[in-house]
Amino acid sequence: MTTHDDKKNLLMRGQEFLQLYRKVEGFTQELMKENERLRYRVAALEQEQMVAPRVPVEEVLNLKGRVEQLEAEREALVQRYKQVEQENLDFANRYVEIEEENNNLANLYVASFQLHSTLDFKEVVQIVMEIVINLIGAEKFGLMLLDERKGDLYAVASEGVEREQIPHVKLGEGTIGRVAQAGQPWVAEGRALEQVSMTEPQVVIPMRIKDQFIGAIVIYAMLEQKLSFSSLDHELFNLLAGHAATALFASKLYSESERKLGTIQGFLELLKH
Repeated sequence: MTTHDDKKNLLMRGQEFLQLYRKVEGFTQELMKENERLRYRVAALEQEQMVAPRVPVEEVLNLKGRVEQLEAEREALVQRYKQVEQENLDFANRYVEIEEENNNLANLYVASFQLHSTLDFKEVVQIVMEIVINLIGAEKFGLMLLDERKGDLYAVASEGVEREQIPHVKLGEGTIGRVAQAGQPWVAEGRALEQVSMTEPQVVIPMRIKDQFIGAIVIYAMLEQKLSFSSLDHELFNLLAGHAATALFASKLYSESERKLGTIQGFLELLKH
């Protein structure tokens, strides 16, 4: 994560680059003017020598040497100018990346707050879906949870595909099952759209709380503008997986405890009659 000091240092460096750029540009203009003046002077002296060779040859040679020296200095400054220009371009690109990173992390913070603001299981599922769409940029995906009794994954929600189309997957079997068991986000780099299927997705994001597996986010297609995944995307995968797992686990436990409490209260009411 980029800190405020990192941004400040990058901004200071950018200002230094801009000042150096202006100095180089001014010095280059001065050298070009001096170069032009000396060239005229050399031409004039050569003409004078042809008409009346009274100018010492040494002076002409010295001026030619000075012109060559200025040419070399100008070339060096041009190269430095190009280098500074490239560094400024790199700085601008990095600044844009930092702004994008800060925006995404700010959005993730807001999304995480929403995730942990409710214990209603359906609301948590809906919030997870919205995060995957807005932050990850997924177009077609499913949210799968682990059935601990059967040991398989089943879809509880989907976007862009019918939930019933997403098959149950045994933990440890197939691409989804193996990635889920391994516990690390997985991306099928370079996989063509026609190679994607309900069992062979583009992205699998396991959701875990320490060593306890909760479920997985399985992405089949990204939005058109999402052409590749950056290092920031992989950070988002990990952060989302952790927050989503915690929120889903807590809401599921709460729902189960509410049902058990209702059953116990109903049983007690029966005993009273």
